[in-house]
Amino acid sequence: AVVLCAYLEMEGIDLRDRSVIELGAGTGLLGIVVTLLAQGSCKCLTGTKEPAGVRALYSMCCAHVTITDRAAALEFLESNVQANLPPELRPRAVVKELTWGKDLDNFPPGAFDFILGADIVYLEETFAELLQTLEHLCSERTVILLSCRIRYERDLKFLKMLRERFSVSEVHYDSSKDVHIYKAQRGSRKDDF
Repeated sequence: AVVLCAYLEMEGIDLRDRSVIELGAGTGLLGIVVTLLAQGSCKCLTGTKEPAGVRALYSMCCAHVTITDRAAALEFLESNVQANLPPELRPRAVVKELTWGKDLDNFPPGAFDFILGADIVYLEETFAELLQTLEHLCSERTVILLSCRIRYERDLKFLKMLRERFSVSEVHYDSSKDVHIYKAQRGSRKDDF
C-alpha cells in the first residue's frame, strides 16, 4: 500500500471529481491517503470561511473514495478512517462491505474512475472472483492500479488471467521493496491519467 500511495503522489494523478474504489483495504491506508491526496488537488476545503453553499459547490470537485473489504474487517477499517481523516474529509470516504464476486449489485456497474488494490493478489482461489469484481466495477474509462509482489507462480497466473480480460502494463517497480504496480484497462486502451 505504501508503494502505491507514493506512486499516486509522485505521479501527481489528478483525483479531482473522480470516483475511486479500493478493494481489500485491510487497514485502509491506501483509501485514506487517496482521500487526503484528492483534498490537496481541489479547492473543496480552502477558505473555510466561505458560505456553506460555496463550500458545497467546491466539494463537488473532490474525489469520492469507497474503501472496501470483507465484513470481518469493516469495524477496524472504519475506526482507522475515523481516526486518520479530519472531520471535514470523512464524508468523502465511505467504508463498505465487498466480498469479491458476491453482492456486486450493491455497486453500480462501471461507476468508478479508479480501482485500486494493494497486495490483494495472493490467494489463487479468489482470482476468478476478483476478476469478476474488476469487470463489474470497470467501464471503458476506468483505470485499475494494482500493487503487488510477485512471490509465487500463482501470482504470474493471475497476471495472465488479468491480461486475457484487460490491457495491462507495468507502470512502476520499487526495487527496494520488490513491489510492482500494474495498470489495467478494458480492451486495448492505454490512456494516460
